[in-house]
Amino acid sequence: MARAMEVVGDRWSILILREAYYGVKRFDEFEYYIGIAPNILSTRLKKFVDAGVMTRVPLPEHAGRYEYVLTEKGRDFFPAYLALKKWGDDWLAEPAGPQVVFRDRAAGRPIEYPELRTTSGKPLRLEDVEVVAGAGAVPFNRKRFGGDIADRAAAGTKAPASRRKRK
Repeated sequence: MARAMEVVGDRWSILILREAYYGVKRFDEFEYYIGIAPNILSTRLKKFVDAGVMTRVPLPEHAGRYEYVLTEKGRDFFPAYLALKKWGDDWLAEPAGPQVVFRDRAAGRPIEYPELRTTSGKPLRLEDVEVVAGAGAVPFNRKRFGGDIADRAAAGTKAPASRRKRK
């Protein structure tokens, strides 16, 4: 979680991603729609490029100008963004409702947020979750959370493979 928050865990970064999901690609458009100072925007966009969340693509019609395009890694954050947006819409929106709604392009209906469920199909609650050390856990977390990947292997379950692209 700490590594993810390092990349996307501040207000400006989430707002930049919001605008990228809305289709914004150019520096001046990000600046206009977010109301962000150019120096802060430049720093955050550089962070996203360095982290592989966006790529900088030269504009052929404007020498020295670029578009900021979401990479697979940036697009893969979209469900997490939607979960955060749903929480905000449910708990913080004005009484009239959310300002922006995402619709299914083909069906024209609002996106439905799937409810997380236990393996037995019941709605997932915090009380249903057990935290255990994962395959990449440092010794501190192995001790803190007990059972690790070896315990799961003994129980006959596999750890999920990391989706991270290896260099």
